[in-house]
Amino acid sequence: MTIQIGVLGNADSWYLADLARAAEERGATIRRVDYRTLTANVGHDARRFSAGEVDLLALDAVIVRTMPPGSLEQVVFRMDILSRLEAEGVAIVNSPRAIEHAVDKYLATAKLASAGLPVPETSVCESAEQAMFELERLGGDVVVKPVFGAEGRGIVRVSDPYIGLRVFRTLERVDAVLYLQRFIDHPGYDLRVLVLDDQPLGAMRRYATNGFRTNVACQGRAVAVEPTDEEVRLAIEATRVIGARIAGIDLLRDAEGRTSVIEVNGVPGWQAFQRATGIDVAGRLIDRIMPKD
Repeated sequence: MTIQIGVLGNADSWYLADLARAAEERGATIRRVDYRTLTANVGHDARRFSAGEVDLLALDAVIVRTMPPGSLEQVVFRMDILSRLEAEGVAIVNSPRAIEHAVDKYLATAKLASAGLPVPETSVCESAEQAMFELERLGGDVVVKPVFGAEGRGIVRVSDPYIGLRVFRTLERVDAVLYLQRFIDHPGYDLRVLVLDDQPLGAMRRYATNGFRTNVACQGRAVAVEPTDEEVRLAIEATRVIGARIAGIDLLRDAEGRTSVIEVNGVPGWQAFQRATGIDVAGRLIDRIMPKD
């Protein structure tokens, strides 16, 4: 019987194509799942979860490759369906709880800090006035990030109070949560470690070529490197704290050599990582989630 793996991803996604290639090489089949077609039936004899013609309960696993924007109701419904599928025995990678923890930067940072992992000093608030106070408290030089966001989008460095007030008031007007982290003076690169089932797949150093952001999506340059034992430890522990099976852990070393966990990406991309390291991430992932005989 052919193994069927659902992928919640865009039809034109490079990752969908890469997963389909890896699955075919292993005798498995990828079924794309569209969030907009998710349907749940509840009743006396009904226990159905579908997405168009795809019977979700017939899938052996579901890989979450995207979480598109939506209303609060839509996002909660999507996570509810993933949770119910998981309860029915379908392997979800990553689990709904892990995705919820990772996608929320405040929650992820708080959980990492509570577990004793080093993180940048962070302040989160809702008003521009409070953000101005936090800007000063954090040394007058901060990185402002969207609480929900990835690939470096929407991140801005603020070190001028006048610019800061304009940024904070703009965010306040659109009902954004203001997430500020003390800027870490670093040598112009960070480290992304990709972890799968408590094992490091590899690491790449990402060099900033456009401002301070090192994300490859922001024109950063990636080079494969061998992580230190300490970097591997931090990456694995951070992944465990979030509860993810696969995660991209971003580490940043300051001028004094201290390493901080900057972010845990619960839906990590691997296109740049694969180019830099030559590691077949899709193949490794499919190997890990395929049912064992």
